[in-house]
Amino acid sequence: MRTLPTVVAYRLLGGAGATLVASAGLAAGALPVGAHAAWWSALRQLAGPGLLCGYAGLTLLTAAWWWAGRQPHPPEVGRHPHPPEQGVGRRSAAVTLACWAGPLLVAPPLFSRDAYSYLAQGAMVLADVDVYRHGVAYLGGALAAEVPQMWQQTPAPYGPVFLALAAVVSGASGGTLVLGVLGLRVVALAGVALLLVYLPRLARHCGVDPAAALWLGVLNPLVPLHLVAGAHNEAVMLGLLVAGLSLAFEHRHGAATVLVTLAALVKVPAVIGLLVVVSLAARHRALPASVARTAGVAVGTAAVVTWATGIGYGWIGALGTPMYRHSWSVSSALGRVASRAAGRLGLHLGDAPMRLCLALGVAAALAVAVAAWWHRRRLGPAYALGLALVAAALLGPATRPWYALWGLVVIAASAPHGWARPAAASGAVVLAFVALPSGFGPDAAQAALAVAGVLVGLLVVGSLRLLRPIAPVEVAR
Repeated sequence: MRTLPTVVAYRLLGGAGATLVASAGLAAGALPVGAHAAWWSALRQLAGPGLLCGYAGLTLLTAAWWWAGRQPHPPEVGRHPHPPEQGVGRRSAAVTLACWAGPLLVAPPLFSRDAYSYLAQGAMVLADVDVYRHGVAYLGGALAAEVPQMWQQTPAPYGPVFLALAAVVSGASGGTLVLGVLGLRVVALAGVALLLVYLPRLARHCGVDPAAALWLGVLNPLVPLHLVAGAHNEAVMLGLLVAGLSLAFEHRHGAATVLVTLAALVKVPAVIGLLVVVSLAARHRALPASVARTAGVAVGTAAVVTWATGIGYGWIGALGTPMYRHSWSVSSALGRVASRAAGRLGLHLGDAPMRLCLALGVAAALAVAVAAWWHRRRLGPAYALGLALVAAALLGPATRPWYALWGLVVIAASAPHGWARPAAASGAVVLAFVALPSGFGPDAAQAALAVAGVLVGLLVVGSLRLLRPIAPVEVAR
């Protein structure tokens, strides 16, 4: 007998889990429903077993990630501004992520149908249709048919940077769904690559172990499941944001402002990162001068990008799209409960309870953000930003599992030892299981199959522990 190294063992375990998830996606994923549906009609008959298989795979992948986090890391980096480079952790994380995300690259879209929306909106840009005024229903055709009905009439809430990228992918794919999804995943991988490069640098500036930052911020299951398999534009937003924050700590405030602004022109929550740039710049020059310079560079960058893409400034007015009453979030769920309660009491309040709860959610998110920023001297500006972004993701008008990455990635590089890191890790585990591979909510039968899949995965993990508890797996020669 010879011993398989622990790092290889958890890579194989996670890779096996990702392969099961990818295989499940062929029957239970966010499959085409329009003109392309005929290709998948036979596989849809296996949706039940596929769902069980997928949740077993999710369990294996999550267990592999947790196992990787229990392995020894390099000593914690002190708060020295420029600790020595240690590239091994970054390379190891890249290889591990490749093992866990590789099978998902060739799977159908998973956990969301947003990839179809991206492609349809990219096609609208190419057709010179105003995506900030019209929904994809205006485009019509096979691409628009893949977008859920609730989003057919809503304008795009994304900035011109991402829509320009979506237009390139949509044009290059020629309307072919498979090529389009692969193209979007390539774009997402570019964002993840930025995280691999810059997250360790940001962690060193914040006095956090780079290996621990990579484990929590890049290897957590939400990254392969949602940024890669789901091809979400958060990958590009977060890659640019983290790169900009890292440069800000290195006193390259102009370049940092440009990158953070580009991140905000993908999705607007990243604009909060400009406060970090101002805060760090103010350590070297007067605050008014720092604000003026940062604002000038940000406005100039936004103007140049908007002009270059030709998409226009409609994205400013479209920022209200997440306030759509069918969006799911903590505040919208409370709004639905309040509306039902009012109806039972005979009160006809229309959508007033929903609007009130959404407004209260936004107010709560702002309150958390203000409190975190008020204590930034104690917390550090990056950690304060991470907490503000988590509040925006969880308390804002729309919440999705991958939204948690807004703050989780920044917290991974900035939070000291304490409650935040284990809370973020536990939250990532929970959120990895809340979305069905199809992107829709479960019925009772689907929920039962998901639970059964988790139990199967736990049995597999338990059997491996019996063979060799928390140690390298033995294999025959």
